[in-house]
Amino acid sequence: MTTKRKYGFLIAATALLAVAGSSIHARKDDFGLGRNMEITVNMMRELALGYVDPIDPDRLMEGAAAGMVSDLDPYTEYISEEGLSDFELLTTGKYGGVGALIRKKGDWVKISQPYAGTPSDRAGLKIGDLILSIDGKSAKGLTTEEVSGMLKGEPGSKVKITVMHLDSTQQSVTLRRERISIPGVPYAGWVKEGIGYIRHSDFTEGCYEEMRAAIDRLRAEGELKGLVLDYRSNGGGIMQEAVKILSLFVPRGTVVVTTRGRNEQRDYRTEAEPILPDLPLAVLVDGSTASSSEIVAGALQDLDRAVLIGQRSFGKGLVQATRPLGYNTMLKLTTAKYYIPSGRCIQAIDYSHSQEGSVRTVPDSLISEFETRAGRKVYDGGGIMPDIDVEPEYISRFAATLYALGFIEDFGDEYTRRNPGQQIDIRTFSITDADYADFAAFMQDKEVPYESDTRRALKALKKAAEDDRFAELKEQFERVESELKDDTATNLETYREQVIEAINNDIILRHAYTAGVIEHAMADDKGVARAVEVLEHPDDYRRITTEQDTRKK
Repeated sequence: MTTKRKYGFLIAATALLAVAGSSIHARKDDFGLGRNMEITVNMMRELALGYVDPIDPDRLMEGAAAGMVSDLDPYTEYISEEGLSDFELLTTGKYGGVGALIRKKGDWVKISQPYAGTPSDRAGLKIGDLILSIDGKSAKGLTTEEVSGMLKGEPGSKVKITVMHLDSTQQSVTLRRERISIPGVPYAGWVKEGIGYIRHSDFTEGCYEEMRAAIDRLRAEGELKGLVLDYRSNGGGIMQEAVKILSLFVPRGTVVVTTRGRNEQRDYRTEAEPILPDLPLAVLVDGSTASSSEIVAGALQDLDRAVLIGQRSFGKGLVQATRPLGYNTMLKLTTAKYYIPSGRCIQAIDYSHSQEGSVRTVPDSLISEFETRAGRKVYDGGGIMPDIDVEPEYISRFAATLYALGFIEDFGDEYTRRNPGQQIDIRTFSITDADYADFAAFMQDKEVPYESDTRRALKALKKAAEDDRFAELKEQFERVESELKDDTATNLETYREQVIEAINNDIILRHAYTAGVIEHAMADDKGVARAVEVLEHPDDYRRITTEQDTRKK
């Protein structure tokens, strides 16, 4: 940034302050707003011009902006010029590049996943390929951020990449960058004859068209008697996409969500005729189902249009909008709460008094009862309760640690080297006992910074006993701790099933992309199995959607 630009924003801010002081003085809080704007500009000017060491005004601005929103809700934030590309990716699911995820391995960066059908995939790049050079420059020692920056660029521009494959052969390819679109609907298929399944992972721009295309394809392949919509781990996104998706299943003109802010209230209605107005639906939800995905799931429940299966959803009933601030920066701020058709808001945390330091979950005493269209009881104040509870799948923190450290992918590279050209059945594939023994041997010299929850608890108890002068208890805890076995070799046996599944997923990803991993997981998915069971029993489905109340908590 030039010196002229660095200090130009201070002049602009001062001018804006003058305009603000002359044009908005009629409102109650204008004096306080104008006074604080003047103080902020004066303080930034004095710091930028008079502080003993040079100051970067951009960093100063980012710090001031972060401070302004720090005691509001966590969704209100300042987006700097540097952060705009990441924000665009989150909201649109699109970016200019070659379509590959990467990871660091030693001094090099490797391909960790080429997206299906993208330039990197069409050029034959594979998981495990080591990036040797980019546009003739050695990639040794570069960070993933540096390599990512070199691979991204304007659609239509070119980049030359040299990689070394797992079989040690080298390949140089010139890729034409494209507008990469990360699918919001990564999989659609059949779980049983007549019962379709669609995984919807986020509400980025255009996900309605993806959902519509997935449904059309299923209907073209066979008679659709029931449909499972999977919104687990879907953190939401663009609310308007949720409204359009609901129009696939409910009558035209139906109010599916209402937003209420300080200055306005707005009803959002479906604008198209539904293509599946009567098809039985089962919706899978969990604790990471949030925001727009809760609008879809909650509206379908309130309209008695689907059976919800899983665990209570996250409980994000707040709406965000963006406001341009100039110089390619933005403010993302919470502007309203949303209410689904029964009239309930499922926001779980009350931020209304956050500036006074009071942030709390909605207490039981303030949870209110509402009714679905058929008169079933549902409740606000803490996410959406499913109609059918299913225990969440156990996730091993040890297996997750192995994956985060790259050991699963490293072993996947070795497995692929030893099994060139291998063909697998996606639904039934699993490594053998001999393969797992190889993985255990592979891990013998690896350092895994993992500590079990039991050991953590024992350490805390031992420290508390020591602080309270309970010497005898401290010695007992130490004896138990010494007998506790949670070393890597023991954990590989304790969490064998979860580690094997992590390895299986890595190998399937290499053969069939993300869609293959999703299809493989369905075979043992309790939520999917329960959804199929409900859809295959029309009397149970009808009873749940017309008579059964949800739990209050």
